[in-house]
Amino acid sequence: MPTITLPDGSQKQFDHPVSIQQVAESIGPGLAKVALAGKINDELYDTSHTISENVTLSIVTPKDDDGLEVLRHSCAHLMAQAVQRLFPSAQVTIGPVIEDGFFYDFAYERPFTPEDLETIEKEMVKISKESLQVERSVMSRDEAVELFRGMNEDYKVQILESIPSDEDLSFYKQGDFIDLCRGPHVPDTGKLQAFKLTKVAGAYWRGDSNNEMLQRIYGTCWADKKALKQYLFRLEEAEKRDHRKLGKKFDLFHTQEEAPGMVFWHPKGWQIWQILEQYIRDVQNANGYQEIKTPQLVDMSLWEASGHADKFGDDMFSVQTDNRLYAIKPMNCPCHVQVFNQGLKSYRDLPIRLAEFGSCHRNEPSGTLHGIMRVRGFVQDDAHIFCAESQIQAEVSDFIDVLQAVYVDFGFNEIITKLSTRPEKRVGDDAVWDKSEAALAQALDAKGLEWEELPGEGAFYGPKIEFSLKDCLGRVWQCGTMQVDFSTPGRLDAQYVDEDGNRQAPVMLHRAMLGSFERFIGILIENYAGEMPPWLAPVQATILNITDSQAPYCEDVYKSLASKGFRVEKDLRNEKIGFKIREHTIQRVPYLLVVGDREIENGQIAVRARNGDDLGSMSIDDFSQLLTKEVEKKGRITEI
Repeated sequence: MPTITLPDGSQKQFDHPVSIQQVAESIGPGLAKVALAGKINDELYDTSHTISENVTLSIVTPKDDDGLEVLRHSCAHLMAQAVQRLFPSAQVTIGPVIEDGFFYDFAYERPFTPEDLETIEKEMVKISKESLQVERSVMSRDEAVELFRGMNEDYKVQILESIPSDEDLSFYKQGDFIDLCRGPHVPDTGKLQAFKLTKVAGAYWRGDSNNEMLQRIYGTCWADKKALKQYLFRLEEAEKRDHRKLGKKFDLFHTQEEAPGMVFWHPKGWQIWQILEQYIRDVQNANGYQEIKTPQLVDMSLWEASGHADKFGDDMFSVQTDNRLYAIKPMNCPCHVQVFNQGLKSYRDLPIRLAEFGSCHRNEPSGTLHGIMRVRGFVQDDAHIFCAESQIQAEVSDFIDVLQAVYVDFGFNEIITKLSTRPEKRVGDDAVWDKSEAALAQALDAKGLEWEELPGEGAFYGPKIEFSLKDCLGRVWQCGTMQVDFSTPGRLDAQYVDEDGNRQAPVMLHRAMLGSFERFIGILIENYAGEMPPWLAPVQATILNITDSQAPYCEDVYKSLASKGFRVEKDLRNEKIGFKIREHTIQRVPYLLVVGDREIENGQIAVRARNGDDLGSMSIDDFSQLLTKEVEKKGRITEI
């Protein structure tokens, strides 16, 4: 009879087969009450699952990540049941768990409205209160096809018919609702307490634009109502911080249908861009990088040789002229190898660090485009380090140090590190991949960093370290990368002469700090809610006169500050000072400099911070020192 080993190492012995729920009851009534599933030998099962042999077991509760996933998956079924109760002719298709929630796709004769979502949510609450038992069953494919065909679930039948006929399939039933599902699910609907439907959108059947359009209802589910409330608050904050709205409000950029996935930068937005570019340029110059510029149009043969045409062919824009097919470059790597290849290099020349603010284009699906976060035309702060194998560790280590300092400058103190390993579709043999993955893992360990492995998520030419930032709302943004590539240099005939006079292919390290400028600026806008720190603000100070008589003095203040390199504007309109202050406060200008007769008399300016603080009157030199200190601080949360 089974001996069950618990997470703390203790064991429970039973003289008969027991369910996971019974094990939980034997541990304590509190645990039994909150048990959602069980993890047996690292695999999840329903609490009704029977254990008849020796296993390791952990009881899954709402406090666990696995428990949260079970809740969300079960909540998707809860929503589908509510929809079919209210709209009996609606057909269900698929309903997976996604980040922070779930969705279900439905086929229905009319669009669901916001009012419908409210009604569906009320019905979900009702079903939850019914505490319906959730029961698992197994049937053959053919039995399932017959069942769902009798229910007029045409889409479900299509899914089932695509599954091999010899497979037994699991189904979950609660009340009058049943659906195909691997599980596990909560024991009963009463476990689902903290949920909210968030939106409805269109979605093509099976993701194919040639198929019919379905309706996708999104929802979220959490362990308790407090966690749900916190999430909804974050959603509300994220909505306020939407970079597309703020881009319009602060006159930074726009997009339009005539150039989908491309950005029209306005003067203030382009000012932020230039500050960002110069900052990265200075960092790169200080760390031994040489800046280059490579063509936009390159013959397709180069991309075929590098492997990009095979891997990214569908995502590449191309143009044909003079009987030749050119690609608009989707990335910079092969072009950087061409620069390296000009003139034979010696081991003494390595490492060679080549950087480019490389303009790239990728044919992203129109449905994925999102403001400046997901675009077709973008610029990378891209660089490639050509080095010997013995130099990998040092180069990766140095890059991590630089990267961390850069992120702190932007106000990001929490960095998440992950190592993405070999994908199924790749170039190079396994021995090379073993060597590449080991090199990156050792570099991370040498820095004492905590990191997580992402199996199969590496680039087709090599593994990569991914660096992600956590913003003020706790959202995670993947930005920086470091990739080891033993394959591309050899494929493109890159060579250097080693110490013994032999020709060797260099190792190529692909690295970026920000990723794409467009996306990173979008992240900054949302993180700061458009309230850029003074070093990034397109306008650092605006000079305001109270009456026309102060205009000449304001001109002098403007010239003085502008000559020191500050980004200043002046507002000398014949408007009430209160009106002008409100207008520029809304634009979140870091400092407003007000000039009246008293200020002229004392040779000063009245300084007002954008948070409303009155900093009093001071000389132009004193204000210059104040602003200089703020600029030097950059976006750091704490002084360093």
